[in-house]
Formats: sequence, structure tokens, C-alpha cells
Amino acid sequence: MSQNLVIVESPAKSKTIKKYLGKGFEVMASYGHVRDLVPKEGAVDPEHDFEMKYQLIERNTKHVDAIVKAMRKADALYLATDPDREGEAISWHLVELLKDRKVLKDKPVHRVVFHEITKRAINDAIEHSRELSTQLINAQQARRALDYLVGFNLSPLLWKKIRRGLSAGRVQSPALRMIVEREIEIEKFKPREYWTLESDLTRDGQNFTARLTYLHGEKLQQFSITDETGAGSARQELLQAANGELVVEKVEKKQRKRNPAAPFTTSTLQQEASRKIGFTASRTMRVAQQLYEGMDIGGETVGLITYMRTDSVNLAQEAIDELRDFIPERFGKGTLPDQPRAFKTKAKNAQEAHEAIRPTSVRHTPDDLKQYLSAEQFKLYTLIWKRTIACQMIHATIDTVSIDFACGEGNRFRATGSTVVDPGFMAVYQEGVDDRKTDSDERLLPPLEKGDSCTLNEIRADQHFTEPPPRFSEASLVK
Repeated sequence: MSQNLVIVESPAKSKTIKKYLGKGFEVMASYGHVRDLVPKEGAVDPEHDFEMKYQLIERNTKHVDAIVKAMRKADALYLATDPDREGEAISWHLVELLKDRKVLKDKPVHRVVFHEITKRAINDAIEHSRELSTQLINAQQARRALDYLVGFNLSPLLWKKIRRGLSAGRVQSPALRMIVEREIEIEKFKPREYWTLESDLTRDGQNFTARLTYLHGEKLQQFSITDETGAGSARQELLQAANGELVVEKVEKKQRKRNPAAPFTTSTLQQEASRKIGFTASRTMRVAQQLYEGMDIGGETVGLITYMRTDSVNLAQEAIDELRDFIPERFGKGTLPDQPRAFKTKAKNAQEAHEAIRPTSVRHTPDDLKQYLSAEQFKLYTLIWKRTIACQMIHATIDTVSIDFACGEGNRFRATGSTVVDPGFMAVYQEGVDDRKTDSDERLLPPLEKGDSCTLNEIRADQHFTEPPPRFSEASLVK
């Protein structure tokens, strides 16, 4: 029987895949990268077509030796490293090392790619192997060269000025610049004073507020009233004109639809995990890696989510079919739109070959899996599961109402509010926001018609100051 050697990046993954492939396949881990640039000047030579000098990573010597030994006995090599540029480069470096050790000879080399660790996906990938992609390998080498050329010049400066051991590269340096520029904006910021006037109203026992929008026929802007004297005199004038009540001049009702957010990409998952469950970006990726590589759920090891490094918002057709079967079963027929939702990637140069991050099976519900997952795995899986379900559900329907109240000649107060008529996808999931502002969605207004009067309890003049732009949270910096 022929012996095939399969190489993956992590040992956790190798155990899961070995179970799926069975006899005739030996699965080994490279433990990440096997070669890197030589750690001295001249590793990348811009004068000679950016020629790059590599060497074996010392800590991975024993793993490479074990792979070399296994390759001598094997008839074919299957490279199943991660389905991104890094994974492609690791496979290429490994092939180069095996050629140097003269163990490949004429043995066939297959590159296999899968975006989820399930039996069907693994066997399908083995059957549909391809050659290594020179374009992906070159793309990764270009990134590595940039890291080196930027870092080699900047890191010594950091060691001298701040402390030794810090690294600078093509990502940290612009991120640091953004933080510094925001800090300069905050330092330069000069607050400006402004005042707003709000009326506290009651109708049929229900209290609500309305904000002054027109004064003496002029529409109020942010800086129309800039001091206490102006605010005080306007308040007195309005109280006099109102004489204890405000009359409804106009009622405007609209119905709007709110559509669900796209399924997760790496960036949006990091942002939402930060906002909703308080995870740092690195913690999110560590836990996502565990869910991707496979968990033991009742004696069966299975990958629970698709690959977590992706720019794509695409869903596989089989995933959409499964979602469209599951949603009416779980949430009722009226929650499914007539057509599946398709989403477009906003990022330029997105790796569209990938899928969005989704559960490998939507029927693995969080409640069913809770006993097998740690607390942080359960939180992150639940977030991914709910977001994926919601993206294929019907829109939410929201009624919004704006009510204008007259208060003497040329003065108007406005109250806004809304009610959710049909929550649709919002029954399952709502996207978080970075800066929480008071949202009129939360405000309920009493039913009012033109000519109705409301009791005026008070008119408040409130002082405000403009605020500098906020410092980045981890979520807003990732965004």
C-alpha cells in the first residue's frame, strides 16, 4: 500500500486530519515556518532584484528532521498548510528544504487547500490538489522583505530611544503613526461652548422630551446659542410663549428597513469580539484557531468554524442551503427572505478565494456544544453562530415618528422616536457600534395627532462643550 505524507502547520490539526484520512496517510506538523531570513544585514538585497537569503529556523530543526525521515519512506507529499499566503510560503520553504536534503527526487508534490476541518472538506481537498502558487509565494516574500527592510532600519532606533527588543514593521509603524496623529489632534483641540434647549412634556401619563430646532424662524445649528445669557433669555421667552403647554403642529411617520450585517471577516470578528465580549484581537484569534482546528464533541473531533484569516464575506452554497433549511425550523417561516442574501467585500485586494468565518455546520448550535467548550470558546462560537444566522434572515422593520410642536411664532420643538414593528434578524443578532450615542430607536412616544396639546413641565437649557476625537479602542484601531 502506498504511503502518503501530509504536512499541516499545527499538531492539534494533524490529529484531527489523521482520523479523517485513515490508513495510507501519515500526518505531520511543521510547527509553523521552517525557514526565515538570515538575521543579519544583507538578507534582502535591493541592489540585486531583492534577492533573499534564508536559513532553517533553529527551534524547528527536530520537526524538519522528522519530516525528512518520513519523506524518505513516503511515495507522495501532500502540503496541507493554511489556505493563505503564509501557508503557501511555508509549503514552498519545506519543498526547498526537502530538495536540498535530496529526499523528494521524482515523488509527486500536491498542494491541498481546505477552509474547514471536516471529513468532507479534507477528503475533497485531497482529491482536488493543485500545484504550489508562485503568485501567493511571491506575495508573502514581498511582505517578508518589506518587514525586514522597514524593521532592520527602524528597530535599532527603537532600541536606542525606547528599549531593546521592540520590533517595528510595515504594520506597527503606520499603526503607531495613526495613534500619534490622533494624540496630536487631542492635544491641539480647543473646546467650544454651546447650549441646547429641551422641553419636558407629558401626555396621557407618558413623559418624553422634545428639542428646540427653530428659534425666531431660524433653524438652530450647533453653535447658534453659545452662552448662558443667550440660552437663559431664549428659555424665558419660550416659557412665556408656551403658557404651560405645547401644541402638535406636524406628525411625520416613516417605515424603514434595517438589513443585517455581513458574516464575519477577520477584521470584523476582532472588532465585534472587542465590543461585545471584551476580547483583545490576539485572544480572539487564539480562540478562533482552537475552534477551527477541531474540538472533541462527544467522541468525534470536528472543526467548528471555517478558516479565521479571511477578507471575504462570501458563503459557500452548501452553507447557504443549510441556513435556509435551519432558519424557518428554528425561528419560523416568516423569518426567511425570498432570496438568499449576497454580500460584497469592501476591502480592496481581498482574498476572495476564501469564505467568510462561519460555523462548519449551523446545526452545531451553541447550546448543544456548551458542555464541550471552555467559557471563552463558547462566547466566541456563539458570536460567530448568531452573526451567520442573522445574515440570512429577513430585514427588521422599524416605524419612525417625528413630531413638531409650535411654541409661539417661529419657534419649534421636535421629538423623535421609533418602534420595532418586526425585529427580523435583530431577534438573533445586532451589530455593535464603537461610540454609543443616544439612539432614537430606544425612545417611545405617545400616539399624537396634529392639534393635540401636551403639558409642558419644564424647559431646560443645557451647557455642552465640544469634545476632542476619542483615543482609539482596540476595535476602532483594527477598523
